[in-house]
Amino acid sequence: MSDILQSINSPEDLKRLPSSRLSDVASELRRMIIETCAANGGHLAPSLGVVELTIALHRVFSSPQDKIIWDVGHQAYAHKIMTGRRDRFGTLRTLNGISGFPKRHESVHDAFDVGHSSTSISAATGFAAARDLDGRKSKVVAVIGDGSMTGGIAYEGINHAGHLDKDLIVILNDNEMSIAENVGALSTFLSRTASSEFVHRVKKDVESFLTRLDMGKGMLKIAHKMEESLKGLFTPGMLFEAFGFDYIGPIDGHDLPLLIETLESVKTFNDAVLIHVLTKKGKGYPPAEQNPSLFHGVGPFEIATGKVLKGKGGAASYTAVFGSSICKLAAEDERIVAITAAMPDGTGLTGFSKEFPERFFDVGIAEQHGVTFAAGLAAEGRRPVFAVYSSFLQRAYDQVFHDVCLQNLPVTFAIDRGGVVGNDGPTHHGAFDLSYLRHLPNMTLMAPKDENELQHMLATAISCGKPAAVRYPRGNGYGVPLEQELKPIPLGRAEMLREGSDAAILALGTMVYPAVEAAQQLQEQHGVRLSVVNARFVKPLDEMMILELAQKCGKLITIEENSLQGGFGTAVLELLQDKGISSVKVLRLGYPDLPIPQGEQHELRSMLGLDAPGISLSVKEFLDRP
Repeated sequence: MSDILQSINSPEDLKRLPSSRLSDVASELRRMIIETCAANGGHLAPSLGVVELTIALHRVFSSPQDKIIWDVGHQAYAHKIMTGRRDRFGTLRTLNGISGFPKRHESVHDAFDVGHSSTSISAATGFAAARDLDGRKSKVVAVIGDGSMTGGIAYEGINHAGHLDKDLIVILNDNEMSIAENVGALSTFLSRTASSEFVHRVKKDVESFLTRLDMGKGMLKIAHKMEESLKGLFTPGMLFEAFGFDYIGPIDGHDLPLLIETLESVKTFNDAVLIHVLTKKGKGYPPAEQNPSLFHGVGPFEIATGKVLKGKGGAASYTAVFGSSICKLAAEDERIVAITAAMPDGTGLTGFSKEFPERFFDVGIAEQHGVTFAAGLAAEGRRPVFAVYSSFLQRAYDQVFHDVCLQNLPVTFAIDRGGVVGNDGPTHHGAFDLSYLRHLPNMTLMAPKDENELQHMLATAISCGKPAAVRYPRGNGYGVPLEQELKPIPLGRAEMLREGSDAAILALGTMVYPAVEAAQQLQEQHGVRLSVVNARFVKPLDEMMILELAQKCGKLITIEENSLQGGFGTAVLELLQDKGISSVKVLRLGYPDLPIPQGEQHELRSMLGLDAPGISLSVKEFLDRP
């Protein structure tokens, strides 16, 4: 690292640099981001694409007095480095390290916690309204990608902001990508850009023609209006101006002098303005430029080649098994359609999209629409499968209830990333899906113990003829053989894996194998004999098996990768209460009522006591209580 980046500990340090050194800052920022992501993994391509924009923002505005709000936040690495976190940047996305997203507790320069898309304009409008109520003079800037503009809340925010006509700057970072390639009419519209040279030439040609005709200034004014209308045909300016925003752009997002000049000019405005900036995702690192989808969120890789360093090999991932299973089922049932919210790769649907393109739908970053779209398909006799991350489905809770469950429509939710997901941290952990789905009427909810059971549960969900959800974790399975015939599991049927009389462990999903291991340890070390049950279903429960074990053992332990509030353990307690069984002692293991931090999955499970040693310790203490 040269002295130039070492000298920047705050935005004020950046302002003191001569303009001639800013390109060096950009180069060094890219180098640090690439080196850190190569070691830790991270959102490389988004952050590389906004390096010049970030420099320009901190050069022109005065954070933290001026508020810069990053949509999603995975593009904020350069921002973090230049706001006092350079020396800790090597801890990015590690346990006890700095977050991969803006966090208010990390820095006064992180105005708003983010992690999911499309929220920046709404938040920025709130900041601007609060500023005006307080009588303060400062600027509020929202930086949002064109991918995030496929989310409905972005338009709710821009509609309100334009109505209020607040002093607000929205920067549309247009790289024609979200995670995968953008889809939809909006993406097509945004790409209809006209170069400033073209517009300028049209204007000059018309002015020259009318001047030769000697028709006066009045006609020139009319011509100017015509030119603006023509510009509207080629750019999305008319869309945003219809919302009440002044539109500027599109401009080159890698031209630092132009960015700074534009921002300096806009800084003098006192109404709502949108700046359309064109950038290249992965800018400055050829592998990321050539494959921005792969390097959107990437694991550790070799810098020289861009080759991603694979983790533990062997077993297929749950995501891959889901992908192959839905293709197998769709080949046998033409009613099956698959839906993703801008994540065909991440959810394992790329293969389906190629094999059954007419039955594959990418709705963009619009989970609410995706759920109701699935409901419409189901109402017309299809069997839609919506593959979605657990933390993203939270955004469509009302649609799951109102549009699917109330109508008892056969929509299957394939919920990926159930449980801790690792280094993306609390915004991405699937900590609540069992709780927010379990109480919905008509819902069937299950979790497989391994990748083989996943494919059978998918068949169960699709064939049951009602709303159903299968939640499974991020990462690889156990390497168990995959049975070729996919057989539905009887609804509410648990699986007894081990019999004992001292207590019974009711384990769900990812906790089944650790529970079996813990039971074996307790028997070998303390002579404790435990029953272990693969619960399979959170709703409906296997009431008969649970009640028999309660009577037989008198002590039950529930284990789940989910918040203890309202989850699987709560369902067991409710069953015992409803049946009038009050003498049974119950220990519930799961997530505490606190945000789960970032870290590797094994680190977090160990910290939470949800690995075999932790389960063994908790159960032993429970059994030793008088």
